[in-house]
Amino acid sequence: MPFKKDFLWGGATAANQCEGGFDQDGRGLANVDLVPHGKDRWPISLGEMKHLEFDDEHFYPAKNAIDMYHHWREDLALFAEMGFKTYRLSLAWTRIFPNGDETKPNEAGLKFYEDIFKECHRLGIEPLVTITHFDCPVYLIKNYGGWRNRKMLDFYEKLVRTIFTRYKGLVKYWLTFNEINVLLHAPFMGAGIVFDEGENHDEVIYHAAHHELLASAIATKIGHEIDENNMIGCMLAAGDFYPYDCKPENVLKAQKVNRDNLFFIDVQSRGKYPNYLLKELERKDIQLPIEEGDLEILDENTVDFVSFSYYSSRTAKAHEENADKSAGNIFDSVANPYLSASEWGWQIDPVGLRITMNTLYDRYQKPLFIVENGLGAKDVPDENGYVEDDYRIAYMAEHISEMKKAVELDGVDLLGYTSWGCIDLVSASSGEMSKRYGFIYVDRDDFGNGSLKRTPKKSFKWYQQVIASNGENLENK
Repeated sequence: MPFKKDFLWGGATAANQCEGGFDQDGRGLANVDLVPHGKDRWPISLGEMKHLEFDDEHFYPAKNAIDMYHHWREDLALFAEMGFKTYRLSLAWTRIFPNGDETKPNEAGLKFYEDIFKECHRLGIEPLVTITHFDCPVYLIKNYGGWRNRKMLDFYEKLVRTIFTRYKGLVKYWLTFNEINVLLHAPFMGAGIVFDEGENHDEVIYHAAHHELLASAIATKIGHEIDENNMIGCMLAAGDFYPYDCKPENVLKAQKVNRDNLFFIDVQSRGKYPNYLLKELERKDIQLPIEEGDLEILDENTVDFVSFSYYSSRTAKAHEENADKSAGNIFDSVANPYLSASEWGWQIDPVGLRITMNTLYDRYQKPLFIVENGLGAKDVPDENGYVEDDYRIAYMAEHISEMKKAVELDGVDLLGYTSWGCIDLVSASSGEMSKRYGFIYVDRDDFGNGSLKRTPKKSFKWYQQVIASNGENLENK
Protein backbone atom coordinates (compact mmCIF):
# COMPACT_ATOMS: atom_id res chain seq x y z
CA MET A 1 0.00 0.00 0.00
CA PRO A 2 1.58 3.33 -1.02
CA PHE A 3 -0.17 5.47 1.61
CA LYS A 4 0.43 5.28 5.35
CA LYS A 5 -2.41 4.02 7.56
CA ASP A 6 -2.82 7.51 9.02
CA PHE A 7 -2.81 9.23 5.60
CA LEU A 8 -4.94 12.38 5.86
CA TRP A 9 -7.67 12.21 3.20
CA GLY A 10 -10.09 15.11 3.13
CA GLY A 11 -11.22 18.30 1.49
CA ALA A 12 -10.47 22.02 1.59
CA THR A 13 -12.35 25.32 1.71
CA ALA A 14 -11.58 28.98 2.44
CA ALA A 15 -13.61 31.20 4.76
CA ASN A 16 -14.12 33.95 2.18
CA GLN A 17 -15.39 31.49 -0.43
CA CYS A 18 -17.85 29.56 1.70
CA GLU A 19 -18.72 31.17 5.05
CA GLY A 20 -20.74 34.25 4.16
CA GLY A 21 -22.07 35.94 7.29
CA PHE A 22 -19.92 38.97 6.42
CA ASP A 23 -21.69 41.16 9.01
CA GLN A 24 -22.48 38.53 11.64
CA ASP A 25 -21.37 38.60 15.29
CA GLY A 26 -18.97 41.52 15.05
CA ARG A 27 -17.01 40.43 11.98
CA GLY A 28 -15.08 43.21 10.25
CA LEU A 29 -14.53 43.90 6.55
CA ALA A 30 -11.65 42.22 4.66
CA ASN A 31 -10.06 42.70 1.25
CA VAL A 32 -11.51 39.37 0.06
CA ASP A 33 -15.06 40.64 0.73
CA LEU A 34 -14.57 43.50 -1.71
CA VAL A 35 -13.45 41.55 -4.78
CA PRO A 36 -16.61 41.52 -6.93
CA HIS A 37 -17.95 39.26 -9.60
CA GLY A 38 -17.58 40.75 -13.09
CA LYS A 39 -15.21 42.89 -15.13
CA ASP A 40 -13.66 44.78 -12.19
CA ARG A 41 -12.63 41.61 -10.34
CA TRP A 42 -9.12 41.54 -11.79
CA PRO A 43 -8.28 45.26 -11.72
CA ILE A 44 -9.22 45.22 -8.02
CA SER A 45 -7.36 41.94 -7.30
CA LEU A 46 -4.26 43.35 -8.98
CA GLY A 47 -4.30 46.43 -6.74
CA GLU A 48 -4.69 48.71 -9.75
CA MET A 49 -8.24 49.83 -8.91
CA LYS A 50 -8.82 51.16 -5.40
CA HIS A 51 -12.00 49.68 -4.00
CA LEU A 52 -12.29 49.59 -0.21
CA GLU A 53 -16.04 49.90 0.33
CA PHE A 54 -19.12 48.06 -0.90
CA ASP A 55 -21.17 49.88 -3.53
CA ASP A 56 -24.45 49.23 -5.39
CA GLU A 57 -22.78 48.74 -8.77
CA HIS A 58 -21.11 45.40 -8.03
CA PHE A 59 -22.16 41.96 -6.79
CA TYR A 60 -19.95 40.67 -3.98
CA PRO A 61 -20.13 36.85 -3.84
CA ALA A 62 -18.16 36.54 -0.58
CA LYS A 63 -20.83 38.44 1.37
CA ASN A 64 -23.04 35.38 1.66
CA ALA A 65 -21.14 32.70 -0.32
CA ILE A 66 -22.81 29.34 0.50
CA ASP A 67 -23.69 30.53 4.03
CA MET A 68 -21.56 27.91 5.74
CA TYR A 69 -21.70 30.25 8.73
CA HIS A 70 -25.19 28.86 9.37
CA HIS A 71 -24.79 25.43 7.70
CA TRP A 72 -21.47 24.23 9.05
CA ARG A 73 -22.86 21.40 11.20
CA GLU A 74 -24.73 19.99 8.22
CA ASP A 75 -21.65 20.35 6.03
CA LEU A 76 -19.31 18.68 8.53
CA ALA A 77 -21.76 15.79 8.84
CA LEU A 78 -21.55 15.29 5.07
CA PHE A 79 -17.74 15.40 5.19
CA ALA A 80 -17.78 12.79 7.94
CA GLU A 81 -20.13 10.64 5.87
CA MET A 82 -17.53 10.68 3.10
CA GLY A 83 -14.98 9.50 5.65
CA PHE A 84 -12.81 12.61 5.85
CA LYS A 85 -9.74 12.17 8.04
CA THR A 86 -9.01 15.89 7.81
CA TYR A 87 -10.77 19.10 6.82
CA ARG A 88 -8.79 22.09 5.66
CA LEU A 89 -10.46 25.38 6.46
CA SER A 90 -9.29 28.93 6.98
CA LEU A 91 -9.93 31.52 9.65
CA ALA A 92 -11.46 34.86 8.74
CA TRP A 93 -9.02 37.26 10.41
CA THR A 94 -11.80 39.86 10.80
CA ARG A 95 -13.98 37.46 12.80
CA ILE A 96 -11.27 37.37 15.44
CA PHE A 97 -9.90 40.93 15.16
CA PRO A 98 -12.52 42.92 13.19
CA ASN A 99 -10.19 45.84 12.44
CA GLY A 100 -6.97 43.92 12.94
CA ASP A 101 -5.40 46.21 15.54
CA GLU A 102 -7.66 45.65 18.56
CA THR A 103 -6.07 44.83 21.90
CA LYS A 104 -8.65 42.10 22.62
CA PRO A 105 -10.11 39.55 20.20
CA ASN A 106 -13.79 39.17 19.34
CA GLU A 107 -15.06 36.30 21.50
CA ALA A 108 -17.91 35.42 19.12
CA GLY A 109 -15.42 34.81 16.33
CA LEU A 110 -13.11 32.71 18.48
CA LYS A 111 -16.07 30.65 19.75
CA PHE A 112 -17.34 30.05 16.19
CA TYR A 113 -14.13 28.30 15.16
CA GLU A 114 -13.75 26.54 18.51
CA ASP A 115 -17.18 24.98 18.01
CA ILE A 116 -16.20 23.84 14.51
CA PHE A 117 -12.94 22.26 15.73
CA LYS A 118 -14.71 20.45 18.57
CA GLU A 119 -17.32 19.09 16.17
CA CYS A 120 -14.56 17.98 13.79
CA HIS A 121 -12.96 15.96 16.60
CA ARG A 122 -16.31 14.47 17.60
CA LEU A 123 -16.65 13.28 14.00
CA GLY A 124 -13.09 11.93 13.84
CA ILE A 125 -11.83 14.71 11.57
CA GLU A 126 -8.46 16.42 12.13
CA PRO A 127 -8.66 20.18 11.41
CA LEU A 128 -6.01 21.60 9.07
CA VAL A 129 -6.15 25.36 9.51
CA THR A 130 -4.97 28.09 7.17
CA ILE A 131 -4.30 31.17 9.28
CA THR A 132 -4.52 33.62 6.38
CA HIS A 133 -6.27 32.59 3.16
CA PHE A 134 -5.75 35.97 1.45
CA ASP A 135 -7.59 37.77 4.30
CA CYS A 136 -6.40 41.24 5.25
CA PRO A 137 -8.60 43.55 7.35
CA VAL A 138 -9.67 46.59 5.34
CA TYR A 139 -8.95 48.83 8.32
CA LEU A 140 -5.30 47.76 8.12
CA ILE A 141 -5.23 48.50 4.39
CA LYS A 142 -6.71 51.97 4.85
CA ASN A 143 -4.55 52.91 7.83
CA TYR A 144 -1.32 51.00 7.25
CA GLY A 145 -1.23 50.08 3.55
CA GLY A 146 -1.56 46.33 4.06
CA TRP A 147 1.51 44.09 4.03
CA ARG A 148 3.76 46.81 2.60
CA ASN A 149 3.92 48.06 6.20
CA ARG A 150 6.13 46.37 8.80
CA LYS A 151 3.55 47.15 11.50
CA MET A 152 1.52 44.26 10.04
CA LEU A 153 3.94 41.96 11.85
CA ASP A 154 2.58 43.09 15.22
CA PHE A 155 -1.03 42.56 14.18
CA TYR A 156 -0.31 39.14 12.69
CA GLU A 157 1.68 38.10 15.74
CA LYS A 158 -1.26 39.02 17.98
CA LEU A 159 -3.56 36.96 15.76
CA VAL A 160 -1.37 33.85 15.80
CA ARG A 161 -0.62 34.06 19.51
CA THR A 162 -4.35 34.31 20.17
CA ILE A 163 -5.35 31.34 18.02
CA PHE A 164 -2.44 29.07 18.99
CA THR A 165 -3.33 29.63 22.64
CA ARG A 166 -7.10 29.30 22.27
CA TYR A 167 -7.01 26.23 20.02
CA LYS A 168 -4.17 24.36 21.71
CA GLY A 169 -5.06 20.67 21.63
CA LEU A 170 -7.82 21.26 19.07
CA VAL A 171 -5.63 22.02 16.04
CA LYS A 172 -2.32 20.37 15.24
CA TYR A 173 -1.78 21.19 11.54
CA TRP A 174 -1.42 24.84 10.52
CA LEU A 175 -0.60 26.76 7.32
CA THR A 176 0.69 30.30 7.74
CA PHE A 177 -0.29 31.88 4.38
CA ASN A 178 -2.33 30.40 1.57
CA GLU A 179 -0.55 30.36 -1.81
CA ILE A 180 1.95 32.95 -0.63
CA ASN A 181 3.33 33.42 -4.16
CA VAL A 182 -0.03 34.84 -5.31
CA LEU A 183 1.30 38.11 -3.90
CA LEU A 184 3.34 38.41 -7.13
CA HIS A 185 0.32 37.93 -9.36
CA ALA A 186 -2.63 39.51 -7.47
CA PRO A 187 -1.21 41.93 -4.87
CA PHE A 188 -4.52 43.18 -3.45
CA MET A 189 -5.88 39.68 -3.06
CA GLY A 190 -2.57 38.32 -1.74
CA ALA A 191 -1.51 41.14 0.58
CA GLY A 192 -4.02 43.99 0.65
CA ILE A 193 -1.84 46.09 -1.64
CA VAL A 194 -3.37 49.05 -3.51
CA PHE A 195 -0.79 50.83 -5.63
CA ASP A 196 -0.41 54.60 -5.61
CA GLU A 197 0.21 56.38 -8.87
CA GLY A 198 3.87 56.32 -9.88
CA GLU A 199 4.82 53.72 -7.31
CA ASN A 200 7.45 51.08 -8.07
CA HIS A 201 5.21 48.00 -8.09
CA ASP A 202 8.03 45.47 -7.78
CA GLU A 203 9.52 47.28 -4.81
CA VAL A 204 6.17 47.34 -2.97
CA ILE A 205 5.55 43.66 -3.73
CA TYR A 206 8.96 42.46 -2.54
CA HIS A 207 8.76 44.58 0.60
CA ALA A 208 5.38 42.98 1.32
CA ALA A 209 6.89 39.56 0.56
CA HIS A 210 9.62 40.11 3.17
CA HIS A 211 7.03 41.06 5.76
CA GLU A 212 4.86 38.02 5.01
CA LEU A 213 7.86 35.68 5.09
CA LEU A 214 8.97 37.16 8.39
CA ALA A 215 5.41 36.85 9.75
CA SER A 216 5.36 33.19 8.70
CA ALA A 217 8.61 32.53 10.58
CA ILE A 218 7.30 34.36 13.66
CA ALA A 219 4.12 32.27 13.53
CA THR A 220 6.18 29.09 13.26
CA LYS A 221 8.25 30.12 16.28
CA ILE A 222 5.22 30.97 18.40
CA GLY A 223 3.33 27.87 17.29
CA HIS A 224 6.16 25.60 18.38
CA GLU A 225 6.61 27.45 21.67
CA ILE A 226 2.93 27.24 22.63
CA ASP A 227 2.49 23.60 21.64
CA GLU A 228 5.42 21.37 20.68
CA ASN A 229 2.95 19.08 18.89
CA ASN A 230 2.02 21.77 16.38
CA MET A 231 3.00 21.07 12.77
CA ILE A 232 3.38 24.32 10.85
CA GLY A 233 3.50 24.37 7.06
CA CYS A 234 3.91 26.81 4.21
CA MET A 235 1.69 26.80 1.10
CA LEU A 236 2.51 27.34 -2.58
CA ALA A 237 0.37 27.78 -5.67
CA ALA A 238 2.32 25.07 -7.48
CA GLY A 239 2.55 23.45 -10.88
CA ASP A 240 5.91 23.15 -12.60
CA PHE A 241 6.64 25.30 -15.64
CA TYR A 242 7.84 23.10 -18.49
CA PRO A 243 10.06 24.54 -21.23
CA TYR A 244 8.01 24.87 -24.42
CA ASP A 245 10.63 22.71 -26.14
CA CYS A 246 14.29 21.77 -25.72
CA LYS A 247 15.55 25.08 -27.14
CA PRO A 248 18.01 26.22 -24.44
CA GLU A 249 16.52 29.70 -24.09
CA ASN A 250 13.10 28.15 -23.38
CA VAL A 251 14.60 25.77 -20.81
CA LEU A 252 16.27 28.75 -19.13
CA LYS A 253 12.98 30.70 -19.16
CA ALA A 254 11.17 27.79 -17.47
CA GLN A 255 13.86 27.68 -14.78
CA LYS A 256 13.48 31.42 -14.23
CA VAL A 257 9.69 31.45 -13.84
CA ASN A 258 9.77 28.39 -11.58
CA ARG A 259 12.24 30.19 -9.33
CA ASP A 260 10.02 33.30 -9.23
CA ASN A 261 7.44 31.25 -7.32
CA LEU A 262 9.72 28.88 -5.43
CA PHE A 263 11.76 31.59 -3.74
CA PHE A 264 9.02 31.98 -1.10
CA ILE A 265 9.29 28.32 -0.13
CA ASP A 266 13.10 28.48 -0.34
CA VAL A 267 12.95 31.04 2.46
CA GLN A 268 10.24 29.29 4.48
CA SER A 269 11.75 25.83 4.16
CA ARG A 270 15.49 26.55 3.94
CA GLY A 271 15.58 29.72 6.02
CA LYS A 272 17.54 31.93 3.60
CA TYR A 273 16.96 34.18 0.62
CA PRO A 274 18.38 32.39 -2.44
CA ASN A 275 21.19 34.03 -4.38
CA TYR A 276 19.21 34.08 -7.62
CA LEU A 277 16.57 36.31 -5.99
CA LEU A 278 19.12 38.62 -4.38
CA LYS A 279 20.80 39.08 -7.76
CA GLU A 280 17.48 39.88 -9.43
CA LEU A 281 16.61 42.45 -6.78
CA GLU A 282 20.08 43.96 -7.17
CA ARG A 283 19.46 44.36 -10.92
CA LYS A 284 16.12 46.02 -10.17
CA ASP A 285 17.75 48.28 -7.56
CA ILE A 286 15.38 46.98 -4.86
CA GLN A 287 16.55 46.82 -1.25
CA LEU A 288 14.64 44.41 0.99
CA PRO A 289 13.55 46.10 4.25
CA ILE A 290 15.68 43.75 6.36
CA GLU A 291 16.17 44.90 9.94
CA GLU A 292 18.47 43.54 12.64
CA GLY A 293 17.45 40.04 13.66
CA ASP A 294 15.23 39.36 10.63
CA LEU A 295 17.59 36.91 8.93
CA GLU A 296 18.07 34.99 12.18
CA ILE A 297 14.30 34.64 12.64
CA LEU A 298 13.96 33.28 9.08
CA ASP A 299 16.88 30.91 9.54
CA GLU A 300 15.82 29.52 12.92
CA ASN A 301 12.09 29.02 12.23
CA THR A 302 11.65 26.98 9.09
CA VAL A 303 8.42 25.08 8.45
CA ASP A 304 7.75 21.44 9.33
CA PHE A 305 6.17 20.55 5.98
CA VAL A 306 5.49 21.99 2.53
CA SER A 307 1.91 22.14 1.31
CA PHE A 308 0.72 23.20 -2.12
CA SER A 309 -2.15 23.51 -4.56
CA TYR A 310 -1.96 21.76 -7.90
CA TYR A 311 -4.44 22.14 -10.74
CA SER A 312 -2.22 22.08 -13.80
CA SER A 313 1.32 22.38 -15.05
CA ARG A 314 2.42 25.46 -16.99
CA THR A 315 4.63 26.07 -20.00
CA ALA A 316 7.29 28.73 -20.56
CA LYS A 317 8.71 30.23 -23.73
CA ALA A 318 11.37 32.94 -23.96
CA HIS A 319 9.41 34.83 -26.62
CA GLU A 320 5.68 34.58 -26.00
CA GLU A 321 4.44 37.21 -28.45
CA ASN A 322 2.81 34.82 -30.92
CA ALA A 323 2.24 31.89 -28.56
CA ASP A 324 -1.18 30.55 -27.64
CA LYS A 325 -2.02 31.06 -23.97
CA SER A 326 -3.78 28.87 -21.43
CA ALA A 327 -5.60 29.95 -18.29
CA GLY A 328 -4.55 28.74 -14.87
CA ASN A 329 -4.74 29.25 -11.13
CA ILE A 330 -4.42 33.05 -10.82
CA PHE A 331 -1.69 33.24 -13.49
CA ASP A 332 -1.71 32.00 -17.08
CA SER A 333 1.06 30.56 -19.24
CA VAL A 334 1.90 29.49 -22.77
CA ALA A 335 -0.42 26.67 -23.87
CA ASN A 336 0.98 23.14 -23.90
CA PRO A 337 0.00 21.51 -27.23
CA TYR A 338 0.03 18.03 -25.67
CA LEU A 339 -2.68 18.72 -23.07
CA SER A 340 -6.45 19.10 -23.09
CA ALA A 341 -8.15 21.80 -21.00
CA SER A 342 -11.13 22.31 -18.69
CA GLU A 343 -14.14 24.49 -19.58
CA TRP A 344 -12.26 27.42 -18.05
CA GLY A 345 -9.12 26.76 -20.08
CA TRP A 346 -7.04 25.22 -17.30
CA GLN A 347 -4.89 22.52 -18.87
CA ILE A 348 -5.24 19.02 -17.45
CA ASP A 349 -1.98 17.24 -16.61
CA PRO A 350 -2.12 14.43 -14.02
CA VAL A 351 1.53 13.47 -14.65
CA GLY A 352 2.41 17.06 -13.84
CA LEU A 353 1.29 16.44 -10.26
CA ARG A 354 3.88 13.68 -9.91
CA ILE A 355 6.52 15.90 -11.51
CA THR A 356 5.66 18.80 -9.18
CA MET A 357 5.74 16.52 -6.12
CA ASN A 358 9.19 15.31 -7.08
CA THR A 359 10.43 18.84 -7.71
CA LEU A 360 9.32 19.99 -4.26
CA TYR A 361 10.50 16.89 -2.40
CA ASP A 362 13.89 16.84 -4.13
CA ARG A 363 14.34 20.53 -3.37
CA TYR A 364 13.23 20.63 0.29
CA GLN A 365 13.38 17.07 1.66
CA LYS A 366 10.43 17.80 3.91
CA PRO A 367 7.05 16.06 4.04
CA LEU A 368 4.58 17.32 1.45
CA PHE A 369 0.84 17.88 1.78
CA ILE A 370 -1.42 18.33 -1.26
CA VAL A 371 -4.00 20.76 0.09
CA GLU A 372 -5.77 21.73 -3.15
CA ASN A 373 -6.52 19.74 -6.29
CA GLY A 374 -9.69 19.40 -8.33
CA LEU A 375 -11.66 20.21 -11.44
CA GLY A 376 -13.77 23.33 -11.84
CA ALA A 377 -16.67 22.41 -14.11
CA LYS A 378 -20.24 23.38 -15.01
CA ASP A 379 -22.43 20.83 -13.26
CA VAL A 380 -25.97 20.26 -14.53
CA PRO A 381 -28.18 18.82 -11.76
CA ASP A 382 -31.33 16.80 -12.32
CA GLU A 383 -34.68 17.79 -10.79
CA ASN A 384 -33.48 16.49 -7.40
CA GLY A 385 -30.19 18.41 -7.45
CA TYR A 386 -28.15 15.28 -8.22
CA VAL A 387 -25.12 15.62 -10.51
CA GLU A 388 -23.56 12.71 -12.38
CA ASP A 389 -20.05 14.17 -12.50
CA ASP A 390 -18.05 11.39 -14.16
CA TYR A 391 -15.68 14.03 -15.61
CA ARG A 392 -14.68 15.07 -12.08
CA ILE A 393 -14.21 11.47 -10.99
CA ALA A 394 -11.98 10.83 -14.03
CA TYR A 395 -9.87 13.94 -13.32
CA MET A 396 -9.38 13.07 -9.67
CA ALA A 397 -8.74 9.36 -10.25
CA GLU A 398 -5.98 10.19 -12.73
CA HIS A 399 -4.38 12.68 -10.34
CA ILE A 400 -4.58 10.38 -7.32
CA SER A 401 -3.06 7.61 -9.44
CA GLU A 402 -0.04 9.82 -10.23
CA MET A 403 0.14 10.88 -6.59
CA LYS A 404 0.38 7.20 -5.64
CA LYS A 405 3.26 6.72 -8.09
CA ALA A 406 5.15 9.65 -6.56
CA VAL A 407 4.86 8.02 -3.14
CA GLU A 408 5.30 4.35 -4.09
CA LEU A 409 7.81 4.59 -6.94
CA ASP A 410 9.64 7.84 -6.22
CA GLY A 411 9.68 7.77 -2.41
CA VAL A 412 8.00 11.13 -1.81
CA ASP A 413 6.92 11.60 1.82
CA LEU A 414 3.27 12.70 1.64
CA LEU A 415 1.14 13.56 4.69
CA GLY A 416 -2.24 13.85 3.01
CA TYR A 417 -4.53 15.04 0.24
CA THR A 418 -7.40 17.53 0.53
CA SER A 419 -9.35 18.12 -2.66
CA TRP A 420 -10.30 21.72 -3.32
CA GLY A 421 -13.87 22.90 -2.86
CA CYS A 422 -15.12 19.61 -1.41
CA ILE A 423 -18.47 21.38 -1.27
CA ASP A 424 -19.36 23.84 -4.07
CA LEU A 425 -18.19 27.34 -3.21
CA VAL A 426 -17.35 30.67 -4.86
CA SER A 427 -14.43 30.44 -7.28
CA ALA A 428 -11.46 32.59 -6.23
CA SER A 429 -10.30 33.17 -9.78
CA SER A 430 -13.64 34.08 -11.38
CA GLY A 431 -16.04 34.83 -8.53
CA GLU A 432 -18.52 32.35 -10.01
CA MET A 433 -20.58 29.65 -8.34
CA SER A 434 -21.03 27.99 -11.72
CA LYS A 435 -17.38 26.96 -11.64
CA ARG A 436 -17.95 24.04 -9.29
CA TYR A 437 -15.40 21.72 -7.65
CA GLY A 438 -17.43 19.94 -4.99
CA PHE A 439 -18.62 16.46 -4.16
CA ILE A 440 -21.70 18.24 -2.81
CA TYR A 441 -23.91 20.41 -5.02
CA VAL A 442 -25.08 23.69 -3.49
CA ASP A 443 -28.15 25.31 -5.03
CA ARG A 444 -26.84 28.81 -5.63
CA ASP A 445 -26.09 30.67 -8.84
CA ASP A 446 -23.52 33.31 -9.82
CA PHE A 447 -25.72 36.12 -8.49
CA GLY A 448 -26.71 34.73 -5.12
CA ASN A 449 -30.01 33.10 -6.07
CA GLY A 450 -30.98 29.62 -4.88
CA SER A 451 -32.14 27.63 -1.89
CA LEU A 452 -28.62 26.70 -0.68
CA LYS A 453 -29.79 23.08 -0.48
CA ARG A 454 -26.89 20.60 -0.28
CA THR A 455 -27.06 17.46 -2.47
CA PRO A 456 -24.30 14.83 -2.76
CA LYS A 457 -23.07 14.25 -6.34
CA LYS A 458 -21.97 10.95 -7.85
CA SER A 459 -18.38 11.85 -6.87
CA PHE A 460 -19.47 11.88 -3.19
CA LYS A 461 -19.85 8.09 -3.12
CA TRP A 462 -16.75 7.68 -5.27
CA TYR A 463 -14.55 9.69 -2.88
CA GLN A 464 -16.08 7.82 0.05
CA GLN A 465 -14.84 4.62 -1.60
CA VAL A 466 -11.38 6.11 -2.27
CA ILE A 467 -10.94 7.08 1.38
CA ALA A 468 -12.29 3.78 2.71
CA SER A 469 -9.76 1.89 0.55
CA ASN A 470 -6.90 4.32 1.43
CA GLY A 471 -6.57 5.22 -2.26
CA GLU A 472 -6.58 1.66 -3.59
CA ASN A 473 -10.04 1.66 -5.21
CA LEU A 474 -10.30 4.43 -7.83
CA GLU A 475 -12.93 2.69 -9.96
CA ASN A 476 -15.96 4.61 -11.14
CA LYS A 477 -18.80 2.13 -10.75
